[in-house]
Amino acid sequence: MWRSTGPAGPGPCRSLFLTDQHSEGLGRLERLAVAARGEKLPPVNTWQPSIHRDMGLRIGRDGVWHYLGSPIERQSLVRLLSRVLVREGDEFFLVSPTEKLRIEVEDAPFLAVELECLGRGEGQRLIFRTNVDDFVIAGKEHPLHVDEDPATGEPSPYLKVREGLWALINRSVYYELAERVQPAPPPREHRWGVISEGYFFELGSIDEPECA
Repeated sequence: MWRSTGPAGPGPCRSLFLTDQHSEGLGRLERLAVAARGEKLPPVNTWQPSIHRDMGLRIGRDGVWHYLGSPIERQSLVRLLSRVLVREGDEFFLVSPTEKLRIEVEDAPFLAVELECLGRGEGQRLIFRTNVDDFVIAGKEHPLHVDEDPATGEPSPYLKVREGLWALINRSVYYELAERVQPAPPPREHRWGVISEGYFFELGSIDEPECA
């Protein structure tokens, strides 16, 4: 049974429900993703910091974090900071119980750098790893979405990691997604996309010769 879930993410993203059944065992990334579901994030929504200021930190479109113009090389520090990152409207902040620090994000705060595909057809599952080692299974709570440059038509694909925070899918991972595309079900003619966790995510027009 097909069911539209409506818009989601930084632009219109519609998906169609297919099935909840998994026919294969868990893969390496999926085991990590399932384990991460039980991992508690800091309670950032309950904090009320009294100090608000700008911070000289920038996240590039390539996923590299920079502080005062220099890249942060300690991945453990980047991972720690990513867990206290929040978005309010078009602005991003690192928060603590006492401070709220505005930072610059060029595109999305995270980058999806690895993909694991398990199953086929309606039972397919797409599991992503981000550059800060978040493990995310694409589905109802973690939709995929593609923006297209109005001038060039070049796609920018995204995956929702958590509320307000998305990962830009890098080119090599997007090529892997392209190998799994299939036509959208009626009445969405001339469109193509992928299935994960029983949901269909539209990626583009079926007559487009390439995915990127």
